[in-house]
Parts: sequence; structure tokens; C-alpha cells
Amino acid sequence: MHPVIAFIALIERRAARLWLVVLAAAVLLATSLVPGVAGAAPKPARQHHKIASDLAAEIGSRVAPRARWARDVGGVRHVQLVVVSSDPDPQMLALRGWVLANGGSVHAVHPVAHALTVQIKASLVTALSQRSDVVNVVPNRPTRRTASTLEAVSGALAGNVRSNSTKDGYTGLDGTGIGIAVLDSGVMREHWAFASTTAGYRVKRHVSMLRSTAANWAGGVDGALSLQPGSPAHLGYEALVANDGAAVHDAYGHGTHVASVAAGLSRFYSFAGDRTGLAPNANLFDVKVLGDDGTGTLSDAIEGIQWVIYHAREYNIRVLNISLATDSTDSWEVDPLCIAARSAVAAGITVVAAAGNFGKDAQGREVYGAVGAPGNDPAVITVGAVNYKGTTSRSDDSVNFFSSRGPTRGARLLSNGSTRVDNLLKPDLVAPGNKVVGAAATPNDANSTNWNRLASRYYDQLVLPVGVTQVWGETQMMLSGTSVAAPAVAGTVALMLQANPGLTPPLVKAILQYTAQPLAGFNLLQQGTGMLNVSGAVALAGTLRTDLATQIAAGSIAAGASMLAAGKAMPNAQSVLNGASVNWSRLVFMGGNQVLTGSALFSKYHPVYDPRLVWASGVVRKRTPTYWSGWGILPNTFVKTFNDQSVTSQTLLASGPVNVGALVGGSSMVARTGAFTPTPTLASWAASGSGALLPSGLVLSEGLVLSEGLVLSEGLVLSEGLVLSEGLVLSEGLVLSEGLVLSESVEFGEP
Repeated sequence: MHPVIAFIALIERRAARLWLVVLAAAVLLATSLVPGVAGAAPKPARQHHKIASDLAAEIGSRVAPRARWARDVGGVRHVQLVVVSSDPDPQMLALRGWVLANGGSVHAVHPVAHALTVQIKASLVTALSQRSDVVNVVPNRPTRRTASTLEAVSGALAGNVRSNSTKDGYTGLDGTGIGIAVLDSGVMREHWAFASTTAGYRVKRHVSMLRSTAANWAGGVDGALSLQPGSPAHLGYEALVANDGAAVHDAYGHGTHVASVAAGLSRFYSFAGDRTGLAPNANLFDVKVLGDDGTGTLSDAIEGIQWVIYHAREYNIRVLNISLATDSTDSWEVDPLCIAARSAVAAGITVVAAAGNFGKDAQGREVYGAVGAPGNDPAVITVGAVNYKGTTSRSDDSVNFFSSRGPTRGARLLSNGSTRVDNLLKPDLVAPGNKVVGAAATPNDANSTNWNRLASRYYDQLVLPVGVTQVWGETQMMLSGTSVAAPAVAGTVALMLQANPGLTPPLVKAILQYTAQPLAGFNLLQQGTGMLNVSGAVALAGTLRTDLATQIAAGSIAAGASMLAAGKAMPNAQSVLNGASVNWSRLVFMGGNQVLTGSALFSKYHPVYDPRLVWASGVVRKRTPTYWSGWGILPNTFVKTFNDQSVTSQTLLASGPVNVGALVGGSSMVARTGAFTPTPTLASWAASGSGALLPSGLVLSEGLVLSEGLVLSEGLVLSEGLVLSEGLVLSEGLVLSEGLVLSESVEFGEP
């Protein structure tokens, strides 16, 4: 070993040992808090392993409530929670009965996460967590938005995607027939960006999940509703959430801009410039879970995902964009928002999530480990942001300094007192997310002069720089953030599914990663496998069989079977974008922290492409949807609930893929090894054929411990100021050269 690297490794090991001592003390301090009746001193005891750390801190506090999900009612501390259950009863009647019997309320039942939103006295939280049918207890945390040229930058203006695109029209793939659900602050229906190529508008439904029941702090309420198709209760629920006729669909302005990046159509004649999004003829579904101030709740976000899953087959919703996050410190296994997102994937919906905007702290230091939920889930596609410097050339592109870095730092406090940190490789890839111009929401009234809240508050930074005459129905503004990068990927997924409707969500994710372009100077935790390459993704998608999804669902395709369409061969691992040749990364993340390569990833079928399977850090689970049935109900259409099982015997990979992660060594930021390896370096090794061939594939069996892949030492602190697992809040304001970045106002602490 080189003496400099050896010295660095020694320093890191000593720092790690020192940090473990500090960490142990912190854990002892955190676990000494237990909930007590308001006004009484908390008794020292270890935190129950099912209670989230932020919840434990709040209920053990003797000061006035600091969180929106906690309130003193009649001098007694109450909290609103999301409780994940293991009760085999889909309605969780026993758990609901316990809550009601103890003076609490059940505000919502979430079949997709097998969870309840409840309100109880803080003094009862420990007793609740100790029930055998309770898996995890978290507060009803706030959620916030994560805060053309786009066609050219992303690679959509290529012969195999769209050979021609102007304000007057285009030729090629446009997402026709594919539904994209936007979980956000709303989508303005009558903006010209969402005009149909035929007639009317492409925002097919507007629903609002903003519920008042969770805010009234009333006790003794059971708000559970039956979703049996056609039942009076279900019809009443649909009427309750319907928001189609609202005069203002998006008072905040975030969701409309996000939707236009994914599926905006350029028909703007009052000014120059083509603002076409990625899938300009895809159908849009507005699922409002954020209010006029850009905030919402965990419960409402889960409810929104549940609505999307329920109606996915009815409306052909194949893509769900989530440009919001919550500050979870829980493992992806038990985090309720992750479970809901993973349920959507299991139902065949590709979920795209923003990584977050916490790549640097307030002092300008780079921060690793600040990816929020649901972006920390292995089943979703997590997207970071790229600064394309205002040019269509990729040679000067860089990862935005605000874009959240991996690894994921959610943790699970086990019953034996130990903590298991997820450490998953994230983000999966990056996309344009700096000063992106898109639709600006206004009221649906042509006589209104009102802007959305973001445009009003930051008019000089978001509207004036666009430099156009603003006309109702054509209003534009610019935004920066990973919340803008995510819909660029969501729109790309719609194009891929139009080209090949047989793709499953994990296969879509693998294709996007494999065809991404690594950006020079950035590592696996900063950019994933690289920059979005629409042309490459569509090209690879088009070589595969179109019956894969149905064959996988039926269990009629064997591991190792050919996935190539008749007469097709694997394309060259290159794309020509804006006249320049671009090499694909040829890298795919699997198992949470494994890095694989090789054409066999796509020429052969691998069971990990079954969307019902999830594999990360040695954990393999299968989540299977069940559907409502009965007279007058369309079979296999409306999801009722999910069955989740631990898998102990399963082929995960057929033979042929190559493990390149084994080449990078232990993780050191200074030595640029392990998870800090520059993506272009690993991509070059993959292109040269380096790595360990998996001749027999990978079969999970009893007693087999799967390799951990690329992992980080727990609590590793480097002298450069890098602190793993501490993501700090960035305040809103001007970010020079990188546009106005909207903070999610989310804090990440040591799990």
C-alpha cells in the first residue's frame, strides 16, 4: 500500500474508534428518555426499539411541544402518529380498538403501508409500541417540497426519441397513453403547458389529500373508510378528495412546475424559447398533498400514494413522481412512507423520488448521508441534481453542490439494543436541476393577476430572469433543486414505457443507471451512476421483450431466459447527444450496495426485476398486492392490501453479471476508494471487462449471508469537515450561480 494512503487509513481508523465512543454515549443519552404524563419529570429508561428517535425526544420533553404533531390538550400532551402494524387483519381492528379504548382517535387507515394514522396521549406511546402487532411508531412528520433546453440537455433530442421538436410540433416519442401521477402541491389544469395535442387538457384528475381530521385534536374518533369499489363509503371518499373543480389548483406553485418538467408541452407564442418537457403528451394526475405554504403531513402523503395505487390500472398510471421528503431517521424496512412507495412499485408503478437539497451544510462543507424518505428506499429511483451551466454540452456539467449525497443513514434499533444502519448507495442517477424554466401556476381565471406563492415571494429571482412577457396560461418561472431533476427522470420513464410497455419498475431503474453518463470528478455517492441519458435509455428499452411484465407477474419466465426481443441485440454502449459521443456507465446498483455490470444484466432475465421483490443489505422481502373482487368489480384492478413476507430461498441473479464493486476497496473519501470511487473510474473498469464474474448467479438460501457490498464505517469523521449521518438544514435564499434552491426544512440527525 502506498505510504500516504496507509497513513490516511490509520488516521481514519483512529477517528472511527473515537467516534464510536462518542456515538455510544449519544445513544445512551438518547435512549434514556421515556414518555411521561405532561407536567411530570420523565423517568430514565431505554427508548423502546419501535419508537422513532424524534418521537422519543418530544414525548420525553418537559417543555412546550416543539413539533406540529404534538400538542397539549387540556394540560395533557397528545401526539399524532403513523403506526406500522404486523396484524394480518387488513383493517387492524384490534389496534384501532386499543387506540379508541384509551381515548385516542384513528384518523386514517393506510392499507398500502399497513399502517394507521392515530392520535393518543404521549404517555401511552410506550405501551402502544410494546404491543405485539406494532412494528414501528413514528410521528406524523411534516413533508415539504424538495426544492426546451431540457430536451437537449437530457438527451431527448436524438433520432430514436424525438428527431424534431419545436414550438409548432415534434416527431417521435412523447409519452402518449402513459399516466404520470404528481404527488405535490397541485397542478394548474388550464396552463397551456398541459394542453393536449388534440383538444382540452391532459391533467385528467385532481384530488386533494389535505385532511382536516388530523388537525382538530379530537378524541374518540375512528376515521377508517372502506375502499370497496362501488360501495357508498368509497363513493363518499372519492367525492371528499375530488378537487377537479377548484378555482386554484396550485396556490404554492411547486407542483405545476414539476409537472411541466415531466410532461410540459411548448405552445407559447408570446415569447421566444421552447420549454418542452420530457413527455409532452403524457396524461397527468394531480395528487395534492402539500398545502398553500408547500407543507403537508406524512399521513397525507401516504394517503396520496394509496389513491395512486388504487386507480393505477384504471387510469394506466405507470409513473409516480415524488418531489418531496420527510426527515425520517428510520430504516427503509419500517419507515411508513418508504413502505407506501415500495407498495406502489410492487403494484407495477415506477416511483421517482428527489434525493433532497442537503449536499452542503450552512458553512459550505460537503455533507454525506442526507437523503430523506422515500428517496432512501431501495425500490425507488432516487435522483440528484446537475448544473448544466446553461449549455446543451455535457462537457461542463457538474453535480449541484446542494444535491443530497448518499449513503442512506436510516437505522433500525434492534430488540437486542444494537443499531443497524442501512448504508444504501444513493442517489441512483442525476438529472438537470439548476435554473430550469417551467410552468408557473396562477388561478384558472384568465382575468386573475395573482401569481403563485413562490413566484410572488421570489419574483426577482424566479420570474424576472426568465426574461419574457408573462401572459395568463403561458406564465413561466425557474426553479432549482432535486425536485426539478426528479420529474425529468419521471418523464423519461414515460417515454421508455411508451417504447416498451413490458418494462417493470426495477428493470426501468437498471436501464436508467446502465445508460447514464458518468460526469468527471464526481463519485458514486454524489452522482450515482451518472447523468440521465434519455436516448440511451429508450434505445436499451427498445431491445427488450414487450411481454416481460406479464410473464414476470405470472411467474412464467425462468431465471436466465432471454429478455431480448426477437431479432434484437444489445446496442452499443454509447449515445450521440448534441453531436458528441457519450459513453454509458454500464453500472447498476443492486442489493442496496452492490455494483454490477455486463450485458448479461439485460440479455438474461434476473428475478430481481420482479417488482414484488426487494433486496438490500442482505434483506430480501416479497410484497404482493391483493385485489378487490366480487360482483360488479373488475378483476385484478383495484388493490385492496399487500402481503409482505421475508424470503429465505430465492434466485436473485442468473449467471453472467460482473461484480465491479469488489475492485474499489474500503471506503475513504481522501483516497477516493470504496463508495467514494469516482464513477468514471469504475465505469472505465466495467468497460474494460474488469470485475468478478458471477458464473452461477446469486441464489439466496437458508443460512447464506449476502455480501455487504460497499459500506462505510459507522460514524466515520474525516478531518476535512465531512461528517457522515449529519445533514444540516440549508436556509432559503439566493445561491450564487446555482439558482434559488428551496430548502425542505428537514433536519437529519444521528439515528
